[in-house]
Amino acid sequence: MLDLLLWLLGYQLAGEALVRWMGWPMPGPVMGLLLLFATLWLRRSVPETLQREAPRFLSHMSLLFIPAGGALLAYAPMLRAHGWQLALIMLASSLATLLATGLVLKLLLRGRGH
Repeated sequence: MLDLLLWLLGYQLAGEALVRWMGWPMPGPVMGLLLLFATLWLRRSVPETLQREAPRFLSHMSLLFIPAGGALLAYAPMLRAHGWQLALIMLASSLATLLATGLVLKLLLRGRGH
């Protein structure tokens, strides 16, 4: 699992450094994820460490909801005042993400001849 964490934290750090250095208005972890994707795509394979450890890591992803729950309590007054706007934004962004994912999958499958 240590290898997996080194991969993920290394790419997050690289993404954070690149975003700050270039001055781009984007989160560093997102850039790190794009760098990881590019690395895996260029390698045309997933390292054995990632194949073996990623499912165990993903089974503990629910722990990431603990800080989000704390944020809900900390920002409760703002949520009461602007809750419907935030809900609308979350719905729109979720739909946009689903549509973009579906389009990318369709393009990738078309390229493979399916």
